[in-house]
Amino acid sequence: MPKRWRDRELVVRYLAAQVLPLEEPVTELTLTRRLAARAADPVSLRRAMVDAGLVHRTRDGAEYWRTVVTEFDDV
Repeated sequence: MPKRWRDRELVVRYLAAQVLPLEEPVTELTLTRRLAARAADPVSLRRAMVDAGLVHRTRDGAEYWRTVVTEFDDV
């Protein structure tokens, strides 16, 4: 992951668009596996997506879904 926050945010936005279609709920395990196929630290990436407001989750963390359109979406 890049050290600069702006660069890191760009990577997080890109990966969110790649692994999680808009409004498609997936389990924590599914999201983690999708991220693991693309990055060494999928758990930190998942947290970064939630922290950035790109991805929401259920209170118990069982399901995740993306609600934000990024510049990497084909909309």
